[in-house]
Amino acid sequence: MTDVIEALDTVVLTINLPEYRLQAGDVGTVIVVHRHGGYEVKFATLDGETVAEVTLTPDQVRSVGPREIAHVRELPTA
Repeated sequence: MTDVIEALDTVVLTINLPEYRLQAGDVGTVIVVHRHGGYEVKFATLDGETVAEVTLTPDQVRSVGPREIAHVRELPTA
């Protein structure tokens, strides 16, 4: 069974996106679900600063698992 990802869901990035300073495992929030199956996802620092808003395909994100815990990393400077 595949989890259905909806707007405002928390998701996990499955690939590195160095052009946005994002790494696999980074956590974001779905802000738009596109009809073609993709997602607009917002990634932010823990204090709320937006890092990136990117359009991703379904294979580039996954739902958060029930036994996962967040991990903090320093965001590289631009």
